[in-house]
Amino acid sequence: MVMRNPLVVRAGDRVRFEGRVQTVAGLSGVLVRLADEAGGTSAMHLPTLMMSPGFEVLGSGSRRVMPAGLLDDVPEDQAENALWWHRHMVELRTGLPPDAPQGALPRSEYDPASRTLAEREAAKAAELSAQTGRQVSAHTVRWRRRRHQERGIAGMVDGRHAPRRPVHGQLRPEVVDELQQLMSRAADGSTRTVSYYFERVSKVVRDKYGPKAVPKRSAFYRLFRRLERGRHVTGSARTRRSLANQPEGVFDHVTVCRPGELMEIDSTPFDALVRLDKGVVGRVELTGLVDVATRSVTAAVLRPTTKSVDAALLLARSVTPAPMRPGWSEALRLERSVLPYQRLLSLDERLRHAAAVPLIIPEAIVVDGGKAFLSRNFHMACDAFGTEVIHAPPRTPTHKPHIERALGSVSTMFAQFVSGHTGRSAEHRGRRVEDEPLWSLPQSQELLEEWITAKWQNRPHDGLRTLSRRDGRSRRTRSTPRSWRRPATCRWRCRPRTT
Repeated sequence: MVMRNPLVVRAGDRVRFEGRVQTVAGLSGVLVRLADEAGGTSAMHLPTLMMSPGFEVLGSGSRRVMPAGLLDDVPEDQAENALWWHRHMVELRTGLPPDAPQGALPRSEYDPASRTLAEREAAKAAELSAQTGRQVSAHTVRWRRRRHQERGIAGMVDGRHAPRRPVHGQLRPEVVDELQQLMSRAADGSTRTVSYYFERVSKVVRDKYGPKAVPKRSAFYRLFRRLERGRHVTGSARTRRSLANQPEGVFDHVTVCRPGELMEIDSTPFDALVRLDKGVVGRVELTGLVDVATRSVTAAVLRPTTKSVDAALLLARSVTPAPMRPGWSEALRLERSVLPYQRLLSLDERLRHAAAVPLIIPEAIVVDGGKAFLSRNFHMACDAFGTEVIHAPPRTPTHKPHIERALGSVSTMFAQFVSGHTGRSAEHRGRRVEDEPLWSLPQSQELLEEWITAKWQNRPHDGLRTLSRRDGRSRRTRSTPRSWRRPATCRWRCRPRTT
């Protein structure tokens, strides 16, 4: 629906009534007196006049005074340009410029009585093009006219130089300062409502500056909504802490050129119940090692609790051929890949019975503050392989985003299809999940390894791109180079067999 400005009739306005141009000579309540060009007068009720067929307000016969200070905050050159456009738009809409003398008649090309609005816009475009020496289209004039009709002279100001309304509106700066200080201290605190901040700020401002400085509740709530955007002050405390840990600038981007140049390791709870020793049901931890260059998960283990020996075991598994398990598809063998299998076999006889999983020696590995990764055993294992250990700052998962995302993908692409799936938290957990038929820990480990070999390593990854030699276009690639591609077949089942 198009919103139109309300029709207003004032004394001195020129109107079209009964096919003639007349002037509003006076107003008294709802009674209006008209005077035509021949000197005749008539009187009628204002509603009757405005509802008559063909009635139209053509413009004011007197000069209107612009509100004082309207362009005080606009640069001088922009203010002059806005006034220039204002004069032309007033003439286009009413037939007379704002500085026209009393009794002046409109020019023929802008006379609303004989010219349509489209004809007047075309005439104004031609006039401005000849006057400025630049091409001014009728579309530009129409756009200017609509903005002038909606916002007046303020619509003629360039938006880049228009005065900006302060974020705090009419509130005192002291209120804004106190509220921002409370919001900054809320990053590590519990979530509270807006009324809490209103009461706290009101008390501090009243004690310091008197009762008159206390803001109104409605104005304070509007200010809070503007300052709270994107900060989750009254939302999730976990999200608020994560946002507070973000760096001031943009995230750094690390470019790696070869497999093993940079790898990341991390642990997370596995989102499925597992049957442990002696029939005990519980959750285990998933520890994974991912290569940044190829996004390959070179090793992953499930353990009741991740210890230093488990972290060191991942390094050993990354450089050791993964054996084929009984019952795996023959398409998962290393000899089925397009790698030079015979040449590799001459170097290591263990590759004869190996699965098609890449062997990558880590040159540098990023770890967090987990005890298993800070232990002496893990650092000794890294020294044995000549691997440099890079410690990420505390509470900054953004320094190892690839392993964080990979472990999240294991939950959504693998764990939720496994019997005993619990979800990522108690809120997402179903009822009596422990009564489902569950896998044992060795069985879950075998299923995970088969899924990584058959599914993850063959999955196209949006973060990897290769340039075609033929046309130079960027295309998605799988997690491993072309030489590792193989049929994506897998036999893993969602539920264990029961007897």
